[in-house]
Formats: sequence, structure tokens, C-alpha cells
Amino acid sequence: MNYFTLASVEIPLLSDIVVIFGLATLVILLFMRLKIPTIIGFLFTGAIAGPYGLSLVNASTAVEVLSEIGVILLLFVIGMEFSLKSLLSIKKAVFIGGSLQVGLTIGVTTLLTYSFGFDWNVAVFFGFLFALSSTAIVLKLLQEYGQVNTIPGRTTLAILIFQDVIIVPLMLFTPMLAGESDNVLLSLLYLALKGALVILLTVVTAKYIIPQLLFRVTKTRSEELFLLSIILTCFAVAYVTSLLGLSLGLGAFLAGLIISESDYSHHATGKILPFREIFLSFFFVSVGMLFDITFLYEHLFVILGLTALTFVVKFIIVAISVRAIGQGFKEAFMVAFSIFQVGEFSLLLAKEGLKYDLLDPTTYQYFLAISILTMTITPFVLKKREDIACGILNLPLPSRLNRKFGNESTPNIVLDTKELKDHLVIIGYGLNGRNLSKAAKSAKIPYSIIETNPETVKVESKNGEPIMFGDAANDAVLEHVNIHKARVAVIAISNPEATKRIISAIRHITQNPYIIVRTRYLGEMEANLNLGANEVIPEEFETSIEIFTRVLDKYLVPKHDIEDFTTEVRSHNYEMFRNLSTEINSKFKVDLPDINFVSLKVEKDSGTLINKTMKESRIRDTFGVNIVAIKRKNTTISEITGDEKLKLGDIVYAVGKPEALEKFEAEIEIE
Repeated sequence: MNYFTLASVEIPLLSDIVVIFGLATLVILLFMRLKIPTIIGFLFTGAIAGPYGLSLVNASTAVEVLSEIGVILLLFVIGMEFSLKSLLSIKKAVFIGGSLQVGLTIGVTTLLTYSFGFDWNVAVFFGFLFALSSTAIVLKLLQEYGQVNTIPGRTTLAILIFQDVIIVPLMLFTPMLAGESDNVLLSLLYLALKGALVILLTVVTAKYIIPQLLFRVTKTRSEELFLLSIILTCFAVAYVTSLLGLSLGLGAFLAGLIISESDYSHHATGKILPFREIFLSFFFVSVGMLFDITFLYEHLFVILGLTALTFVVKFIIVAISVRAIGQGFKEAFMVAFSIFQVGEFSLLLAKEGLKYDLLDPTTYQYFLAISILTMTITPFVLKKREDIACGILNLPLPSRLNRKFGNESTPNIVLDTKELKDHLVIIGYGLNGRNLSKAAKSAKIPYSIIETNPETVKVESKNGEPIMFGDAANDAVLEHVNIHKARVAVIAISNPEATKRIISAIRHITQNPYIIVRTRYLGEMEANLNLGANEVIPEEFETSIEIFTRVLDKYLVPKHDIEDFTTEVRSHNYEMFRNLSTEINSKFKVDLPDINFVSLKVEKDSGTLINKTMKESRIRDTFGVNIVAIKRKNTTISEITGDEKLKLGDIVYAVGKPEALEKFEAEIEIE
């Protein structure tokens, strides 16, 4: 007990961290078995550990600080994953669908809340809160169910992108709704000027400063320095925006946007994600600490009624918004069943509302209960969304409505024309990687390249190669190249330890791709195979195998025997080549046929064989040679009849003994 007290005195937050993480581990283990999202687990953890629960956490202020860091990192990562180019490619789904959904939700919620007797500014703020859905929960579930790239999945993603962006202006308008400014127009003007200044700084920084800085940092190949520079960028930009009177969250988002325009965004995302997850867990725990479970019990029926109202209103608005961009009723219903819930950003915005007295404690408890309930039922509804949508469409409706619901086409929206699937992932762009990419390009095999040399990435990206900077042992980098949909992944780097980390990272994400690894030495084979590589090619002996198999091929050894030979050599770890005294197994001692297969060109325009039919020339009887095919101009004649003639310019494919072929060659070719 004295040790526990001493630890609490030296590090006051330490005991609370142990309690939060320990309790969260138990709760999330239980929730994972029930297939409930981890966010709900953190909220539930906070409710148990908070003042309305068992009062296990004392340093609530310190937890708040940690949660703020989590929010900053969350917005920073969203900014890094945000792409202006990708936004323009899905502008219809994002801007029309997203703006309709957010705008209509704010409008309808404002009217409903105002009719319940709330002031107009509070009613508008409620519109802000209910307009947002849970990006974290929905996208994670769509990925688990493999539905991200379906039409409803992509439409859902488009609307969520708009919501993620709109949170920034909503947070900026919140103080104005609270009456923090006497002159709204003047405040909007100041806000516009500040926004213009921030945008200018963002553009200049993203185009000229950060890319050069990160280029020099990555050249050092120091992961510690890279991580430090990324975190510095995040908090420095957030600090600058706070000095201008704007939110830290806006600064973090802009910092992420600056990084996203460089070649290092995905590598940076992978580095930041673990920190974001840790600090963000404190945010959800801190929100859960404000939730009163007793309040939920005492007002259960009212809360259930409001939750049902939230579900119905958001469902109808989302369906209308999706229909407006040309989607069918089925797709509209499926999207509506995906984003009916109140999201994590709404919880962030609600805390701002508490700070500015737009929400009183009782109203906040109602909102928190509705949010948690809608989040909790999301996995169950989303999993069955297609079945429920089809069930609605199959209801016995009036004939007029039934015709409208059932007989409409479903236009396809293109959100990502460069979606990678069944592709090749090349890791390392040295000589082997370059040759492999050339072969893939020639064979029209889709491929993507991961490289850690910033200079190579800079040059090759300008040349049009699908190359990105990043450590392939990083989950975020692998997910960016859709590793789970790749058919083959080739690791062509010279670092054996890095190779092992990459194999482990790929197999941690997916078992799908066939992993081929290039190593220098034979001794590295076993470890790579144990980690999940399907094929390991040691350079020191594969060259010998390749040469010898080509020799066997020229001696007309059957292909099956050649394959058996190479399999035998590889299965014995190249023992044949390592020990010259080792002999090949007897079943590979084939009898080499005393025949050859050649292609000869008819260069004579006259003679005993030229322009005469096969019956007349009697090539087989005279020379002992069989003609198996003739190539004439662009046509190959594979069925040789007795009436076929040899003509000037023909390429003749013949089989026979070497001496017979020599005599035949003398008759048709010029020495």
C-alpha cells in the first residue's frame, strides 16, 4: 500500500493510467467477444471509472489534457489521409451528397429542437451535433465486412469524408452560437481573414517548406528524426493557429494536410497511428467519465424514444441525400443504415458546447446516452443492412410506389478509378525491382512500388511510376497499396532483418498475397519461410539453376523432368551445388534424345525442295526430317498436308537427328 501511495505522489497520473488501461483491457476483451466496437468499450470504461461510476479515477484534469492531445492527433491523421485530388475525383458524392446530408440534418434537427422549447442558437448547435456520424466505427466495420468498395460503401465513405472536413468550421462557429461575439458579421469577417491567412501559410508551407524539410530528414534514414519532425509539424501549426484565435484542432488538421501533399504522408501516418490510438483512448474515456449510468436507468424510456427519433430522422435524410446523387433506393437505404448514428466528433463538439454553456448537464446526459446507444447498435444494423434494405423494398406497397421502387437503374459512381486489386506489390526499387516493374508493365500487370530512398521516389514518381515512399513493415503503408487484395508481393531488398519485418507485417494484415523473397544467402531461407514467405530465392544458387534448366531444355529434356529436377534441388536446399560430390537422384538420369528441334529459313527460290509439294519432295523419306510447322509471313501453318509447298521466305520448324537436319538445311538455306 505504501508503494502504491508513493507512486501516486511521484506521478499522480500513474495510478489512474493503470486503472484506465487495466479496466479498458477487460471491458474491450468482453466487447470484442460480443463484436461491439472498441470505442463503446472506452466510453463504458470511463462510465465505470468516472465520478458517476466507481470513482476510480482522481486526476480527471490530467486525463482531459491527454484526451486533448488525442483529438489533435486524430485531426492530424485525418488531414494526412485527406487528399485534394481524391476529393475532386469524387466531388459529386462528397459535395452534393455530403452537403445535403449535413445541411438537411442541421435544418430538421434545429426545427425539432426549437419546437421542444430550446433557444434558436442551442437548436442550431443540436443540428451540428446530430449531423455527424462515426467515421471510426463505420469504416472499420465496412473494412471487416469487405464492403468499402461496393457502391453503397463508397457512397458512405464520400459522405463521411465531407463530415470529417465540415467538423472544422462547425467548431469555429460554436463560440459564435454561444454569443461570444457581439457583432456576428464582424466576427465572420475576422474569421474569413484569419482563414485566408492560414490557407496562404498552409499552401506555402505544403509546397515549399515541408517537402524539402522531410526530404532532408528522410535522407538521414533516422526514424527517430523523422518521427520528431512530423510531431513538431503537427504541434507547431496547431500552436500558430491558436495564436491567431483559431482552434488547435484546425491547426492539427491543416498540419496533416501539409504532410499529405508530400511523398511521406503514408509513412508518417503509420508512425503517428500508435500514439493517436493511445491518446484518443483517453478522449473516449474522458467522455465516458461524464456519462451517468444512473441517469440512463432513470430516463430509459425517454432516451429510447429520442434514440428511435434520431435513427428515423437521420435515416430519411441520408436516404434523400443519396437519392439526390442518382443512387437507387436499395443503395440509399444501405447507406442510411450505415451512418444513422451520432459520431465521435459530435462528442468532441458536445464538450465544446458544455464549455460555452450551450448545453446544460442534463441535456448533455441525454445527448451522451443517445450517442452511445446509436453507436452500440451500429454493428448489428450495418451487418444486416442489405437484407433489411431488400426487405423494405419487398414490402407490399401500392402499385405506383412499387413500380418506382423496383424498376429503376442503379447508376455507378466512380470514386477511385485506380483501385488496386489482383495486383503485384514490389518492395524495393533496386535492380531487381526495376526489372520486375518493366516486366509487369510489359505484361500489363497492375503493380505498385514501395521504396525507402526519397531520391528514387522523387525521380521515379515524376517518370510516372506508381511508387510511394514508406517502410513496408508499416501497416499504414501496406494498406495504402491494398496488400490484402494483391496477388503477389515481391520483397527485393538487401536487408535481411528488414525483409523479416516486412513478411511479418504482411502476414499480420492478410494471408492473401503469394510472397516471394529475394535473399543473398542460403542461410536466410528457413527464417523467411517460417515467417510466412511462400518462396525464397537465394541469389547465390538460383543463377546456376536457371543456366542448367536452359541447358536441359535445349537438349529436349521433357519439361516435367526439368521441373522435377529444379524441385529436387530446391527441396534439398541446393545441396547439389554446395557439394560437388553430391549426385542427382537416379530418376533424373534421363536419356538425352539424339534429335534436335530447329527453325530454318527458306532462302533459295529454286531447287529440289522449293515450290514442290511434300508428296513430291518426300522430305521425310529422303532426309529423315519431320516438318512440324511452317511460318509464312504472319501466319503459322501447324497442320502440314501432302499438298503443302515450301516457298521463299518461309520459316520451317523441323525435328530430326543433327546430321539429317544439316543436310536439310543445305538444301533450303544459302551458305
